[in-house]
Amino acid sequence: MNLRIPGPTPCPPEVLAASARQMINHRGRQFAALIGRVVERLKRFYRTQHDVLVLTASGTGGLEAAIVNTLSPGDEVLAVVIGEFGQRFAEIAEAYGAKVVRLEYEPGQAADPAEVRRALARHPKARAVLVTHNETSTGVTNPLAEIAQAVREAERLLLVDAVSSLSSIPVETDAWGLDVVVSGSQKGWMVPPGLAFVSMSPRAWEAYRQARMPRLYLDLGRHQRYLERGQTPWTPAVSVLFALDVALEMMEREGLENIFARHARIGQMTRDGVKALGLQLLAADERYASNTVTAVRVPPGVDERALRRLLEEEFGVELAGGQGELQGQVFRIGHLGWVREEDIRQTLDALAQALPRVGYELPARA
Repeated sequence: MNLRIPGPTPCPPEVLAASARQMINHRGRQFAALIGRVVERLKRFYRTQHDVLVLTASGTGGLEAAIVNTLSPGDEVLAVVIGEFGQRFAEIAEAYGAKVVRLEYEPGQAADPAEVRRALARHPKARAVLVTHNETSTGVTNPLAEIAQAVREAERLLLVDAVSSLSSIPVETDAWGLDVVVSGSQKGWMVPPGLAFVSMSPRAWEAYRQARMPRLYLDLGRHQRYLERGQTPWTPAVSVLFALDVALEMMEREGLENIFARHARIGQMTRDGVKALGLQLLAADERYASNTVTAVRVPPGVDERALRRLLEEEFGVELAGGQGELQGQVFRIGHLGWVREEDIRQTLDALAQALPRVGYELPARA
């Protein structure tokens, strides 16, 4: 099966083999060496000199950790929302009693840093800004460096959902002044689901000491203290850590800049191929089109579910459907992590054969 969804993503054979290793003592020396090695490698990919903590959780668990470790009930926060995952980040903050002000955009649009700056001026009591770097529901990447500059000028805390960007799209945690950055193992890291990664800047730790939202399992201070002795506070997903160790080694051999270039090349290849079939991208401005997932508008008269079912059953290609208000209106092609040009060629060839069978007339040039 050519699994072309935004996550979980395919895993290299070496990574899967590592996950099948026998268990070790999670309070012993072998595990201490493993977690220490993994964290140091993660720091290099995060481009940070500060703390990176590993949680046994989904990416959403990491986002919840970002909220509860830096905020208190009643705090005002600005949520920059360009899709379903931006909404989720905001909903987590609301669930814990934060007062959330949303800066919302139409699906397919990226956030405007100037509007973020103006929104912060209108809300001087906002303690933090929540932003999704790469919105997989719409296939759009926010201009994070520019947004971060606006947040830094206003001296607010910046919490970043980088679940589907970090490791595949440039993220400069320290250089851009990002306070909390969350990612997840099942995306560009080429690893099964089960781990979330959370970086904490010195500003974030200062906020942690003042934060009053309830936390126990996701208490990052507790994770930091245990990490100092080579452990996690709770039983970790040891198998996924074995897999991550191997994946990070593979990624270091490829080189971070080469990984970014590969994703940029394959992202462009996907967009060009889709447009050659006469289809439209959801991304309103292709400068902000994601290099990890492409959202494609469903042509009039085409049943999106029927198309995806045909691709899966007869061509061995599995795509993702739309989320939330975009259900039935888009389909999404994931191209992050362990992906090569051949995977995309197969996907585009399958689309060219399947679309006419669900009522779409290909353009003559296709």
